[in-house]
Amino acid sequence: MTEKQKNLITRSITGTLFVAIIVTCFLDATAMLALFTLATGMTAYEYCTLINEHTPYQVNRFITTVASAYFVIAMGGWCTGLTPAVAFVPYLLTIIYLFVSELYTKAENPISNLAYTMLSQMYIALPFSMIPVLAFMSSADGEPRYNYLLPLSVFIFLWVNDSGAYCFGSMYGKHKLFERVSPKKSWEGSIGGALCVIIAAVFIALASGEVENNGAVRLLVWIGLGLVVVVFGTLGDLVESLMKRTLGIKDSGNILPGHGGMLDRFDSSLMAFPAAVVYLYTLSLL
Repeated sequence: MTEKQKNLITRSITGTLFVAIIVTCFLDATAMLALFTLATGMTAYEYCTLINEHTPYQVNRFITTVASAYFVIAMGGWCTGLTPAVAFVPYLLTIIYLFVSELYTKAENPISNLAYTMLSQMYIALPFSMIPVLAFMSSADGEPRYNYLLPLSVFIFLWVNDSGAYCFGSMYGKHKLFERVSPKKSWEGSIGGALCVIIAAVFIALASGEVENNGAVRLLVWIGLGLVVVVFGTLGDLVESLMKRTLGIKDSGNILPGHGGMLDRFDSSLMAFPAAVVYLYTLSLL
């Protein structure tokens, strides 16, 4: 067996387990929140490690990791109605501490340290916190109820888009999408991935009974959600590629055999989830 074949098998096994864990945990609200709290902490820790090891700047890895994970917990509690808004106070105090602490570190460039620290909250903690926001969007009576369909669908759209873009790009890719950052991505692959996601959106809408009432409009909403995920998921992938090029690394880590690190695995979702929330809440106001 060649090295390439071994890598393909390893990548396939890891990918299958990754999907199985996410899908299974979405079946229970507590398991879902626990999983993505853990994922947030691991991703933030990985990010801090990259900054500390590949730049002349330093971030407080422990506090940044804890703050990121806690923010997801606080958001989950607030979205379910189990905890009041005061649950965010410890997080806000932590952010204040991170600002004030740079006054005493005597670092050569404390503002850059602070900028990289705050980037972790905007780039990692905030996007992951949008998962419970989608999962507990208020029902018709205004009460939050757990519904795994929306957040899980975002992941499904991302996975379908990645697979479709790879297949179409391999067969027809000629025009580079963003060669400076990601030479392998093509417009043909992106369009092919989008078409696959549209099909997946229609299938999910029909299979879940989401189009029983006001069918045409609901179907368009799901297709629109799929396209939003395609566009911003691709942008999220490109942003992470830009970050890795800036740091001079190939993978963000090696915790996921065949897939790299946590940032490599969740890069697309870090922009797709905030975009999905904006899209759905905007429609609710129309």
